[in-house]
Amino acid sequence: MFQSPESGAQPPTVSLGLSPRSEKVRVAVYGSLLGCDRIIKTLHILHFAEPNDWTDPLPTGRSNEWVRMVTKHLLIE
Repeated sequence: MFQSPESGAQPPTVSLGLSPRSEKVRVAVYGSLLGCDRIIKTLHILHFAEPNDWTDPLPTGRSNEWVRMVTKHLLIE
């Protein structure tokens, strides 16, 4: 019934007569380590992204400020 991601199966797409194109969008969160972790967990609860999909924390050069990023792939019609 379900195929593992390793099988190379692509999810079905709905055709509306438009040719979709793929676009990458990067999302970043800035804040303390605790603040970044909390918003990432909140976004996970909302099914936005898995916590492991985000980059490791990177210092921004500001006191107690870090950045974590995730790349989302969108189909634009």
